[in-house]
Amino acid sequence: MKHIILGAGGAISKVLVKELLSENQKIKLAARHFKVVEGLESIRADLLNFNEVNNVIEEFSTVYLVAGLQYSTKAWSEQWPKIMRNVVEVCSAKNSRLLFFDNVYAYGKPDGVMTEDKPLNPVSKKGEIRAQLLEYLNENIKKKHITALVARAADFYGPYTERASLISISVIDKLLNGKKAQWFCNAEVKHSFTYTGDCGKALYMLSQNESNFNQTWHLPTANPPNTGEELIKIAAEKLNAKDDYTILKKWMFKLIGPFNPLIKELTEMLYQYEDDYIFDSSKFEKKFDFQPTSYEKGIEESIKSLKESREKI
Repeated sequence: MKHIILGAGGAISKVLVKELLSENQKIKLAARHFKVVEGLESIRADLLNFNEVNNVIEEFSTVYLVAGLQYSTKAWSEQWPKIMRNVVEVCSAKNSRLLFFDNVYAYGKPDGVMTEDKPLNPVSKKGEIRAQLLEYLNENIKKKHITALVARAADFYGPYTERASLISISVIDKLLNGKKAQWFCNAEVKHSFTYTGDCGKALYMLSQNESNFNQTWHLPTANPPNTGEELIKIAAEKLNAKDDYTILKKWMFKLIGPFNPLIKELTEMLYQYEDDYIFDSSKFEKKFDFQPTSYEKGIEESIKSLKESREKI
């Protein structure tokens, strides 16, 4: 069975490829923009184009949808529904199994521990879009049009997240440059982060048994989570740096937002940093007897990855 990765090139794709190669699996990479990986079958494909998706996905394959779109509500609302529809329709027609890599946006405010049973109650526009995707996918699963599963992660960190993780961008990179670390809203509340390396391993493990499909899984995430302040201290200790930090308040985002598109897009998601954000992955851990990577080890690997990426520039 071939493993086909849609949206190749991002952090999750890279750790998944590493895991699949270690298991001697057949792999095909597909993305609109990415460098061809030497020695691996790869194809440039626009997931918005049904014919190109149809050309990529093979019969009886295992498909991973790990695409990362421009961080824009407008782009998400226009592109995600088309991508999901194209992928589901093609997988259904070709009897291919789908693993959809998801985030927690559709849950809404993290009031209490997040488990797979937490109802979808989005409080952001991006969360509403994610909820719509999940509703469409689950509807097709219930109708037995497709065999699929949802693999959900908290905010992630680890190798290959130099441009995609708060820990890498606002903590490690700042400290490496002799600056104060930064955190959003409140560094005294707990916040779960999922290690990218664990995501790659877990996705492969989930793909190996039909009984794992047609349900939602939280990917392995270390518990209990640390506070932002504690995570900054861990990074500072490993870098022999001061654990000084500044807090970026919500009013700052609102002030800068009109002049900075990314800050504007982030503003509606700040609720995730105002209260405890605790992500539970005990379902996966018990089923697979899996121990998530500790935050100490994860931050150590994040530092190593960030330094290596700098050396390549």
